Amino acid sequence: MKNLKFWSILLLCVAVVEVTAEYFRILPLIYVFKPLISIVLMVLYFKSSVKNDLLFYLTITTSLITNVLFIPNDLYYIFIGLVVFIFHRLINIYYVIKVMKIKDFIPVILASVPFFLIFFYIFFDTDLLNEKVYYIMIVHNSLISLLGGLALSTYIMNDSAVSSWLLICVLSFVTLHFIIFIEKFYIDLKIFRPIAMSLNAFAYYAFYRFIIFVESKKTEKNIVTL
Repeated sequence: MKNLKFWSILLLCVAVVEVTAEYFRILPLIYVFKPLISIVLMVLYFKSSVKNDLLFYLTITTSLITNVLFIPNDLYYIFIGLVVFIFHRLINIYYVIKVMKIKDFIPVILASVPFFLIFFYIFFDTDLLNEKVYYIMIVHNSLISLLGGLALSTYIMNDSAVSSWLLICVLSFVTLHFIIFIEKFYIDLKIFRPIAMSLNAFAYYAFYRFIIFVESKKTEKNIVTL
């Protein structure tokens, strides 16, 4: 338990340094501490998980790659990062569906509608997107809306610690997606980057908590069955 506390505090410290580095745009620190958040989170999961699911490591690793590609303000790397992020989001959605054993997708589709309306309204309201990014952003908006629908429908139908952590995680992702879109295509404020990084770190910590809760519930059920 003490070991887990150490890694949790280390994760917080790394996140604080990264958020500060984002605000002052200290690139050497960003290149070190941005990927370090993902690495520490994977170590924390490794030490606390009873299952050590490969999908968790795939989710965080693809996030790590995306975050590194987004550091240089270069359209080429941003484009590659957006492509990698599609795979990341697909793994993310599949992982949630798998662990939550979702079979009825009608509530998910209905719960996704508000997210689709918000993101596509903002999306079609801007004419600053080039053709390459245009189609990728349609995919991104669709995937984040679907993820939002998964979390919201799960929470409404089964209010528990598991669904609460999932909803907290996904709402953080949704807010992050919204802020990044506003920053890139509407208003570029200095405060947006540290806010986005704070949400990113918190969202993945919430995702880690969600997975740990799911795994512990399954372990308890297996013990009862035995």
